[in-house]
Amino acid sequence: MASDIQEELREKPAVFFDEFPPPTYEAWKAAAETTLKGAPFEKRLLTATHEGITLEPIYTADHVRDLPLEGALPGRAPFLRGATASGYLARPWGVAQGCDEILPEEAGAVMKEELEKGATIIHFVLDEATRRGLDADPAGAGGRGLSLSTLDDLDGLFRDLDPTGHPLHIGAGFSAAPLLGLFAALARARGREAELKTCRGCVGADPLGALASSGSLPCPLDELYDEMAVTARWAAEKMPAMKTILIHGDVYHDGGASATEEIACAAATAIAYIRALQIRGFDIGEIAAGMRFSLSLGANFFMEIAKIRAMRRIGSAIIEAFGGDADSHPIDIFARTSRFTQTVYDPYVNILRATSQAFSGVVGGVAAMEVTRFDEAIRSGGEQSRRIARNIQIMLQSEFDLTQPVDPGGGSWYIESLTDQVARKAWKEMQEIETAGGLFRALSEGSVQKTVDATLERRRKKLATRSDRAVGTNMYANVLERPLQEERDLSALRAKRRTDVEAFRADIDERHCLERLEAIPPAPGGDPTAFMESLAEAFFAGATLQEVRDRLNDGFEGTVSVAPLTPRRWTEPFEDLRRRTEKSAEAGRAIRVFLANMGPIPQHKARADFSAGFMEVAHFEVLRNDGFDDVAKAAQAAVEAEADVTVICSTDETYPDLVPPLAQAIRKARPDMIVLLAGAPAPEHKETYLAAGVDDFIHVRADCLKILTDIQKARGLC
Repeated sequence: MASDIQEELREKPAVFFDEFPPPTYEAWKAAAETTLKGAPFEKRLLTATHEGITLEPIYTADHVRDLPLEGALPGRAPFLRGATASGYLARPWGVAQGCDEILPEEAGAVMKEELEKGATIIHFVLDEATRRGLDADPAGAGGRGLSLSTLDDLDGLFRDLDPTGHPLHIGAGFSAAPLLGLFAALARARGREAELKTCRGCVGADPLGALASSGSLPCPLDELYDEMAVTARWAAEKMPAMKTILIHGDVYHDGGASATEEIACAAATAIAYIRALQIRGFDIGEIAAGMRFSLSLGANFFMEIAKIRAMRRIGSAIIEAFGGDADSHPIDIFARTSRFTQTVYDPYVNILRATSQAFSGVVGGVAAMEVTRFDEAIRSGGEQSRRIARNIQIMLQSEFDLTQPVDPGGGSWYIESLTDQVARKAWKEMQEIETAGGLFRALSEGSVQKTVDATLERRRKKLATRSDRAVGTNMYANVLERPLQEERDLSALRAKRRTDVEAFRADIDERHCLERLEAIPPAPGGDPTAFMESLAEAFFAGATLQEVRDRLNDGFEGTVSVAPLTPRRWTEPFEDLRRRTEKSAEAGRAIRVFLANMGPIPQHKARADFSAGFMEVAHFEVLRNDGFDDVAKAAQAAVEAEADVTVICSTDETYPDLVPPLAQAIRKARPDMIVLLAGAPAPEHKETYLAAGVDDFIHVRADCLKILTDIQKARGLC
């Protein structure tokens, strides 16, 4: 049978496509404009992004003609398009599912399970107090994240975990010195100091990122650079496979930044750290080897692929600009799926968002990745949400075979062109930060915050008008869902943490502990080994994280402060809108919307369905019907329904005859009734409708957030 088919194929003439010359972009555009029948090409087919980049409807070889793609191998200059030259074939990306359990023992148990079920990186998410060098405090009851204060805490955390068995990924805050000193103390306590050399991964500091996110530092930036330097020197000797600089571009993403703004701020951070460490005697090779970037993966699939690739390209260019060999020091990028795009309502949609975002990270070539839990914006982690997040990555590797090909985006006209545009735009934005005096000055003067806030405002404006859609929040709201609730008593957990710390402190030699604290050099200069050993000695003697931090602050009074880039989520205004309605309904005052459907069902259905979905975004109660054939009956039904709002639904053709008498009749019987018209009015009729009593118009270009908020204001909800 097979031979018959082969013989038949041999008898068929060869097919060539040379007789069909590929059309030029101009020829395709001309054909597209003909199809558009006069509609503007630029308005219909070009897409503007938050990065200020315009996306074409089609890409051709001409878009990449000037890019040096020929012979550019993955993982190598000039584009460094993948994590390594072999992609994920030799080593898949690291699966780093963050654990934010408050109690150390519980966090250790959860992480052990994560590793047993497929995670490959030990990734703990510290709480704000720990990152800021403060001890456990019940006042932080609403916060989440691992709390560490003492050597006993770290011992409990790693009771059933081997810190040398898997790579570590821990963001240490503005300084990694105390945390690494705690690790050194644990190794000494267990008699395993020699095994520190086998620890690998990243326990990294990011003082500028901490300043941007929290708005303050407890001591001058130069002192933290001193700690960064001494930590890096010590780690190079004692933990040579451990990176100690972790640059958080996601701080800016979480504030609402565009992809290019996130890259620019991360790049400017890297430049600041390189300069600070070079002043302290480091060469660029040492610095590059100890540096990791952490980025977020947002909602624009191809833009996020381009962002990862552009970050690698810009990081490489920075290393080369400082005299380094980029090929010898590949850019290490850790990514996590976006918290900014997570929603509180319809939270299971977050699973789909995270899957798409993780896919873009894989195609972009990240070295390691965390998938955020679908309920992370609502509550602390549970077994189900952790398992779903972890399995997304495992399925991408094991079931979807995304460990190959080596560079799936390589050579794509769209992705290569977009990567180049993102890289050039981000480089220009980074240069603007540098021209202004560097990132610290830009943060101090508020220019970075102003830029990010402006982008956030544009994002939310597009969400308000529903040109951007968040499924389940500003579109297709599920009015029947039961909101998820926090299932753990975080206040009780915080109180237990404080009790545990106090119990530990009650059983130490106070005098000896004080002596060890006073033995810590007031400035982290001189011998790195002696400095870090002094921290380990203090922890070994029973000192807490806060006591060590206070000693390192050296009596500095006040703080270094800037306006913080508060973490945001893009759907917060809509979530606040819906919560106000739900709170009012619980008090017995629901907002009711009557649909004045005019004519038979085919005449009003499309706009009635649109209006119902529009109103349900705020969780208003929508009163439906099969339509009215008489204006007087419709007006009477609207009044008798005791609704707060009436939406007139029919067709543009019938509106001139229906709207004025219907709006006037409703207004006469109920002067306080809010009357809306479904559909954008024809310009020649708009003033007539407004004069008759129509308050506003709801349509696909309307400001949904404003209209619904105005209804709440009129009814005293805000």
